[in-house]
Amino acid sequence: MKGFQQLLHFGWHQALSCLFPVVIFAALALTQVLSLPLIPRYDWLLLICIGMQWAMLRSGLETRDELKVISLFHVIGLALELFKVHMGSWSYPEEGYSKVFGVPLYSGFMYASVASYLCQAWRRLDVKLIKWPSSWLVIPLAASIYFNFFTHHFWIDVRWWLSGLVVIVFLRASVSYSVNELRYRMPLVLSFVLIGFFIWIAENIATFFSAWEYPNQREAWSLVHFGKISSWLLLVIVSFLIVASLKRAKGKEETNIHTVHTPTR
Repeated sequence: MKGFQQLLHFGWHQALSCLFPVVIFAALALTQVLSLPLIPRYDWLLLICIGMQWAMLRSGLETRDELKVISLFHVIGLALELFKVHMGSWSYPEEGYSKVFGVPLYSGFMYASVASYLCQAWRRLDVKLIKWPSSWLVIPLAASIYFNFFTHHFWIDVRWWLSGLVVIVFLRASVSYSVNELRYRMPLVLSFVLIGFFIWIAENIATFFSAWEYPNQREAWSLVHFGKISSWLLLVIVSFLIVASLKRAKGKEETNIHTVHTPTR
């Protein structure tokens, strides 16, 4: 029973951390079946995302520092969307006033929702990094993974080489998290795989509700290819590395401030 209670408590914190993604999925489902007045569906989705972001900040569910991280992911995701849509990897077939070069602006919030989940779960579960590798390895690896999403259209796709590097660099790293004041530990590479898998499931739900569509889904919806998990896995790694680096920098800053203001004898 103790283990079952711990699992329920862990699931509850995970559910609270997924609040932003859940609102996006709910909005995708509702706007597909309801008749929307005045403006197109994509514009309603943008307004809902902006309203949710404002509500989370106003209610204290997200801090201003977390909003800065989420905004960074919005920009990173939107840049990737603009490129991928231009290259024909996927499309947004519906009309919208808020579309820029074929990409509706609400799409950036889907990437931001991943960052929102990471920030929320990090705080709620008191995540600690164990044997985190040097920034000299982490930052170039994250940058290489992100830019491979662009360069593989013109050069060879090195995602599997990058995946191998991830395993090598983070082989000894793990995350520690707290559930009801009991701490647990998980290999970091395993956490990457699990998050990437669940985002692939979320992608299937999103395409089912016409958030976007792949070329093979234009005639009728079909399951997103299982190989897409590798793409989401790498994108999750980029997201995690950015959040982790910013959290570590923030932690060092707070430690330095505390040290300065602590009187010495």
